[in-house]
Amino acid sequence: MEFFDLKKQYQDLKSEIDAAVLDVLEDGVFIGGPAVEKFEKEVADFLGVKHAVTLNSGTDALYLSLRALGIGAGDEVITTAFTFFATAEAIAAAGAKPVFVDIDAKTFNIDADQIEAAITEKTKAIIPVHLFGQMADMAPIKKIAQKHNLKIIEDCAQAIGATQIINGKEVKAGNIGDCGCFSFFPTKNLGAYGDGGMATTNNDEIAAKIRMLKVHGSSPENKYKNLEIGVNSRLDAIQAAILSVKIKYLDQWNDQRAAIANRYGEAFEGVGDIVAPFAALNNRHIYHQYTIRTAKRDQLVQFLKNAEIPAMIYFPFPMHLEPALGYLGYKMGDFPEAERAAAEVLSLPIYPEFTRACCESVVRVVEIFCRSHKINPFNN
Repeated sequence: MEFFDLKKQYQDLKSEIDAAVLDVLEDGVFIGGPAVEKFEKEVADFLGVKHAVTLNSGTDALYLSLRALGIGAGDEVITTAFTFFATAEAIAAAGAKPVFVDIDAKTFNIDADQIEAAITEKTKAIIPVHLFGQMADMAPIKKIAQKHNLKIIEDCAQAIGATQIINGKEVKAGNIGDCGCFSFFPTKNLGAYGDGGMATTNNDEIAAKIRMLKVHGSSPENKYKNLEIGVNSRLDAIQAAILSVKIKYLDQWNDQRAAIANRYGEAFEGVGDIVAPFAALNNRHIYHQYTIRTAKRDQLVQFLKNAEIPAMIYFPFPMHLEPALGYLGYKMGDFPEAERAAAEVLSLPIYPEFTRACCESVVRVVEIFCRSHKINPFNN
């Protein structure tokens, strides 16, 4: 059993992907060009946004969005204390100060009720992270941002296709804030065969600024006239062509993930020390990860390993306790929910091609663990 099986997905789409790659090879345009432009339009249409700008990673999407919004030295950016390091890293790389807020214990996302207390006169933006495939509570976050004149950059690296009902309307992740930031890392719900990313926006000026910064800050009129210090952050045409094949199946794959999550959830219902993922009302959770929590996490990890069941810990360290961010001055106890999550979370295998038999094998091993460790047995 694999934690994720990229080979199976490729075999299912082999003829389409091979043909798309061959088209790029025969066309001879490997950076930019028709394949990249086509994919950008497909994502913009899928998300309902005006602009979708391809980049070489989700990290660059965050960094260049901050840059495009004029956020840098002396500024503060509020984000969650429980996320992948790239979220805080991009803020620091832009020259700003990451300011952390604790999480909601059920969703693992930033606790919107705690954001306002973290705002200072230096605060310029909020980066909510839609963790594990479920959107943060965006309605109150948007109200707070409007009240304090703050920008919103959505970290959608794990949430392409996730939706939320806001004011009676279903909105997709990446179409609420000033910018949305996506990753196409191979294991994402929409994954390339290498690194890749994207920034989305409905603002013409922001889109133009990101496009300028991604090619060394060069002028659209003359690529050798550099207007700012930028970066080299381009998605190559082969990756764009592959992603164009895959995006047609994204909604179907997300539905398949949800079905697997439901099978897990039915099995874990009533287990005393196993907390299944919580899907908030009016949210479409796309289950980039199926993340349970248990106080006996480390024992369960070893038990699964002994049974040759793969599992992963996302993430073992909250942001405020990362050594690289020690200069911020946070300490143990500052964000107790994030710290507790880091000690308890465990992600089980989930991907569209994951079979019912494999799912049942995982459930059986967890059931044996629960019984052997005197945790309430399954209600089945």
